[in-house]
Amino acid sequence: MAFWADAGVEAIYADQPVNRLLRPELPKAAETPRSGPVAVVAGPDIAGAVAEAAALAAGADSLEALAAAIADFNGCSLKFEGARQSVFARGSESADIMVIGEGPGADEDVRGLPFVGKAGQLLDKMLAAAGLTERSFITNTVYWRPPGNRTPTVAEQAVCRPFLEKAILLVKPKALLLAGGAAAKSVLARDEGILSLRGRWFEWSPADGSVVLPVLPTLHPAFLLRTPAAKKKAWSDLLTLAERVDRADRAP
Repeated sequence: MAFWADAGVEAIYADQPVNRLLRPELPKAAETPRSGPVAVVAGPDIAGAVAEAAALAAGADSLEALAAAIADFNGCSLKFEGARQSVFARGSESADIMVIGEGPGADEDVRGLPFVGKAGQLLDKMLAAAGLTERSFITNTVYWRPPGNRTPTVAEQAVCRPFLEKAILLVKPKALLLAGGAAAKSVLARDEGILSLRGRWFEWSPADGSVVLPVLPTLHPAFLLRTPAAKKKAWSDLLTLAERVDRADRAP
């Protein structure tokens, strides 16, 4: 299931297997009340949460202040679904490359830092081999661990997006590396799976269009741990990214 999720499959036919050789039982007719008020359950105020996050992000003039704003933010439901703490970022504050994953896992939830589990250790080895360790800043699309390490929802990513956008503007990287399908779909607002997106260059701009950054999606390190044969593709992506950033450095 994890393999298909990383490959971009997001739906299943049913939660349980169905024996289609059996004749289904007809459901009993339910009596519908003829009159009386109908109870309406209000959903989460996503727009309000996004507006609040945007206001907090706008008031943060440093990465330290942004991390504090994220920790104080109560508009993301993940904060109240078992997460121990917010998990913002690690790495160089003047990085050439910003690595963006989908969300914290169990190890990250404990330590308060992104990509510190087995997948993070593999990412660190890859960055070191490409000479990018001191040139990278690592974060996620959401800042609290989703229950059971599930993929964050579109709404959860939308609520946290103002913080991610502010982080990009504060760090001022030369390029973005999107690790995995959930991050690529959220940042690029595209529906393709990561196997289709990886290795292709895209562009990202903030809401005000003040900057345009090159973006390269790649395979998530957790996927590489489950599918070692795919490491060659991810390594190729990383070398392509390093070459492009170095070329930008050499440009007059």
